[in-house]
Amino acid sequence: MKKTIQYQFHHLGIPLEDGINEGIYSEKAGMYTTDNPGKFRVQWHRFTADSPLHTLIKTVPHVAFKVEDLDAAIEGEEVILGPYEPIDDYRVAIINDAGVPVELIQTTLDDEELWARARSGRGALYRSDE
Repeated sequence: MKKTIQYQFHHLGIPLEDGINEGIYSEKAGMYTTDNPGKFRVQWHRFTADSPLHTLIKTVPHVAFKVEDLDAAIEGEEVILGPYEPIDDYRVAIINDAGVPVELIQTTLDDEELWARARSGRGALYRSDE
């Protein structure tokens, strides 16, 4: 963590290897995402055998934090994904923090807008033409 960056908890992502293919699918990432029906923001991620994502993302749970300046937050870090915009108006990078993937997010969307877009598959991550 950097002293000049404020980190606000956003969600927890947990990879699963249970052979179930359900949820919002991204062909680009080779990943299915399902929101936990509980009160807290937890997402389940399932990956296809040919998913191009980094092994840490596919095998180790990640925590996600909102930051005001994504570029400053990732400066000097080992970036293993991004930065990119998986959902419109939602800029993301994932760093390797000593063997743990940490997702850093910069967005102007409120949580209701963001989760609605994610659940509907609206965004560049889900469009096969990009």
